[in-house]
Amino acid sequence: MVALLAWVGTLPAHARFTPVVCKNALTPQQEIAYGQKAEAQIFQQIPMLPDSSPISEYVRQIGAKLVANAPGYAWPYNFHVVDSADINAFAIPGGAIFVNLGTVQAADTEAQLAGVMAHEISHLVQRHSTCNITKQRAKSWEYGLAGLATAVLLGNTGLGGLAESGIGAIQGLDYLHMSRDDEKQADLLGTDILYDSGYDPRALPQFFEIIESKYGKGGAQMLSDHPNPGNRVDYVNAEIDTLPRKAHYVETTQEFTRIHQLAMGTRAYTAKEVASGVWKRDGAPTAGPESGNQSQTRPVSGSGTSGTPASATGQGQIPQSAALNRNVFLPQGAWLQLGEGGYTEGYPGNWRVYNKSQTSVTIAPQGGVVSSVGAVAYGAIIDEVPVRQNGDQGGVAGFDAATQRLVAGFEANNGLTPLGDIVNVSVNGQEGRSQEFQGASPVAGSNGAPLREHDWLVTIWRPDGNLNYLVFVAPQQDFMALRPVFEKMLRDFQVR
Repeated sequence: MVALLAWVGTLPAHARFTPVVCKNALTPQQEIAYGQKAEAQIFQQIPMLPDSSPISEYVRQIGAKLVANAPGYAWPYNFHVVDSADINAFAIPGGAIFVNLGTVQAADTEAQLAGVMAHEISHLVQRHSTCNITKQRAKSWEYGLAGLATAVLLGNTGLGGLAESGIGAIQGLDYLHMSRDDEKQADLLGTDILYDSGYDPRALPQFFEIIESKYGKGGAQMLSDHPNPGNRVDYVNAEIDTLPRKAHYVETTQEFTRIHQLAMGTRAYTAKEVASGVWKRDGAPTAGPESGNQSQTRPVSGSGTSGTPASATGQGQIPQSAALNRNVFLPQGAWLQLGEGGYTEGYPGNWRVYNKSQTSVTIAPQGGVVSSVGAVAYGAIIDEVPVRQNGDQGGVAGFDAATQRLVAGFEANNGLTPLGDIVNVSVNGQEGRSQEFQGASPVAGSNGAPLREHDWLVTIWRPDGNLNYLVFVAPQQDFMALRPVFEKMLRDFQVR
C-alpha cells in the first residue's frame, strides 16, 4: 500500500467554499484503523488492478498532486483502481480511495479524472462517512464494518452503474450513502482542490455531462450512493466564477493519452461479473493492497515477439484462452534458475524452457506456445542484439537507437501497435527502456476471432555493448493475472 500524506493547512484565501465540520464520535486514529481493515476486505472481495500496474501508478500520481492541496487532517491517502467497467469511485473512511477502471476509460482529459478524485478526497476531508455513523449512534462502527464486508461480498460496493442499491443501501450501511448535502459539499470543495492543483476546474462539470450522456438527463450521479444534488453543473460553475482566473490550466497530458489508450485496451469486468465472482475464476489479483514492493519498471502488456511474435502469425491451435488452465500457467512450486552466458533468469517451476539457443530462449507454461504457427501466446522471450549497427555510435545514444529499431521492427513486421512512448527504466541497476504494444493473439475467443494481446518489451543495456531484451506475452484479458509473474521475472533478470 502506498500512502500519500496530505498537507495540513487551510484553504487558500481565494477559495469561497469552507469545508463543513460536523460532529464526529470517532477520532481520526480510530477512523484510520477501522478503514484499513475495511480496505483489506475490499481487496479480497472485488477485482482490483495491481498497485504496480501503470494505470494504478498513474492514478496515484494524480492523487499525490491533489492531496498536496487538500485541507484539514493529514489522512494517509492511498489510491487503487477497481477492475470494473462502471463509472464510479468511492472513498473508505481513513484515506483509501477506489477509482473504477470504467472511470479512467470514460474521462476525456486528465483534469476530468482528477475532478472525480478530488470529489472523493473532499468526502474524506469532511469525514462524511463517519459523521453519518455519529448520527446513527444505535449502530456501532463494528456493525458497519461487518456490513461493509457483506456488501462487498454481494458486489454492492458502488460497482453497478445506476444500480438500484448502492454501497449504502444494504446491511445498515447508511453511513456510506451520501446525502445530497454531502455531495454538494464534495463538489464545491473538490472544485477548489482541482483549481489549487493547477487543473482546469471546468473539468468537473464536464465529467458530470459525460455521466449524463451515459445515464440520461436525470443522471449526473455515479451511483445511488452518490445522489445528484440537483443543478450541480450550475452551482459548480458558480463556484468556479469566484476563483481568480489563471493564465494556464492543466487540461490533459501526454501521460494521460498513453494511460487512457492502455485503459481502453483493457477489458474491465461488468457489474454482473463482479457480483457473480467470475473474476476470481479468471485469476484476477486478490492479494490485497501492495506494500510498496513495486517493480522498477512501469509494467506494460505483452505478446509473443522473439523470432516469431504471436501477432504476426494469426490464429493457432488453442481454441480459447480458457483452454489454457490457469492452474497450469500460474506459478507453482519453487522457482527455477536459468543460467546463460550473459545473464541469469528465474522462472516458475511449472513453466518450461523452449527454443533455447546461444542467446535466445522462450520460457512459457505448458500449452503457452502454439506449435502450429511457432508463436508464443503466454510466456516470456529473452534475446540479445548488438547496439552498434551500420556505424552507429555506442553508449546511451546507441542503446536508444537499437531500442528504437526493435520497436520499429515489432511494429512493421509483427503487426503490433505501440501504446505510448518508450519509457526509461532501471533493471537491477542496469539502464533500460520499456515499451508497450497491442496486437492480435494466436489465441481465439469464444467467437472464433483472435483475442487482443498485450506485449511488454524491456531492453537492458549490457556492459559488453550489446543489449538484452525481454518480451512478456499474454492475451489482454489474462495479462493482469500474469503481471506479477512477469514483474518477478524482470526483477530476477541479472546481466553478467
